[in-house]
Amino acid sequence: MKILIANKYFYPKGGAETVFFQERSWLLQQGHCVIDFSMQHPSNKQSDYSNLFVDNVDYNNDMNLFSRIKAASSFIHNSSAVKKVDTICRQYQPQIAHLHNIYHQLTPSIIHTLKDNGVKVVLTAHDGKIICPNYVMLNNGKPCIACKGQYFWYSCLNNCKASLGQSILLTVESLFHRIRNSYGLLDRIISPSKFLAKLIIESGYPAEKVVIVNNGIDVDDLTPTFSDRGYALYYGRLSKEKGLMTLCAASKKMKIPLRVVGTGPLRQELMEEYPDIRFDGFLSGKPLKDAINGARCVVVPSEWYENCSMVVLEAMALGKAVVGARIGGIPEQVLDGDTGYLFTPGSVNELVEKVNTLAHDPNHARHLGIQARARAVDVYSLEKHFTAIDQVFQEVLA
Repeated sequence: MKILIANKYFYPKGGAETVFFQERSWLLQQGHCVIDFSMQHPSNKQSDYSNLFVDNVDYNNDMNLFSRIKAASSFIHNSSAVKKVDTICRQYQPQIAHLHNIYHQLTPSIIHTLKDNGVKVVLTAHDGKIICPNYVMLNNGKPCIACKGQYFWYSCLNNCKASLGQSILLTVESLFHRIRNSYGLLDRIISPSKFLAKLIIESGYPAEKVVIVNNGIDVDDLTPTFSDRGYALYYGRLSKEKGLMTLCAASKKMKIPLRVVGTGPLRQELMEEYPDIRFDGFLSGKPLKDAINGARCVVVPSEWYENCSMVVLEAMALGKAVVGARIGGIPEQVLDGDTGYLFTPGSVNELVEKVNTLAHDPNHARHLGIQARARAVDVYSLEKHFTAIDQVFQEVLA
């Protein structure tokens, strides 16, 4: 099978890239011809197709007026990406394309080019971009689904990005692709959670085109110890929507210390306000695994609509009870009272209660961790993930 896989970042950046590179490795191992399409970047992994990647675009850089106008146009429709995808189709003739995060840098305009060349197209919705101009589904920091895949002007009315210019641009982008029916051309939309799948279908996309395929985790690469060193652990981005303010406030009433791993815009502020919390900065590889293995529980206090959290999957695979917010796709992953505990997002008291239950009873925490590991193996293994992905491809190509 010849398959084009596309993601705007071709280096490890976040959960979407983890899933993207997992799939890429699996496809290559299966002997398929894998054609990469992405954006140029100094941190990119090696690819035989990098000469066909689009130029690097960083919309956060300072630009003059002309550059801003040009960037705004490419943000909506990247003509260079369209031409390069057309070249790939003519030169390599892929049978199917699997798109991951393509918006802004690659743009959904490439879907039209792929379809014009007779390529079947599948997209994994790693976030809410299909239904929300502000892909994180936040309105000035609070969860929001007002646009519902159609009423994109709410992004302007609510000034969701706290920048009228950015909110207008996001609205225009979403309306442009809604009018062009860009996402409507997809042969399948893969949703990693039932939560997001429901929102996509309610937004008007045919239910028969929406398939739920959970993210997967390499359980063989993650060996649990089923022991701990007596602390609660958060790891990930240190930002407001991740619930860090709630978690740090709760830490004052927790009966075990809180350890925070990661970087982000709140790090300095939190370090100054909460000197008793251990802030480790960014960790990866063995140091991160050691930090997780040493935790009594892993806390995922998100206050936005998580999809299928890779943090939750990693913690489960390492045999840790997860204390997660009851929001988005997290309740699908964490079975309350069986593999961890759920609490109301933003509730300091509920969060304290759940963590302290585990603080007082390490044997119970271990029992939940054993159950979590079993669930990771049974439901979220890479083998099951890839079997489901392969089934989607076969159905589309049939």
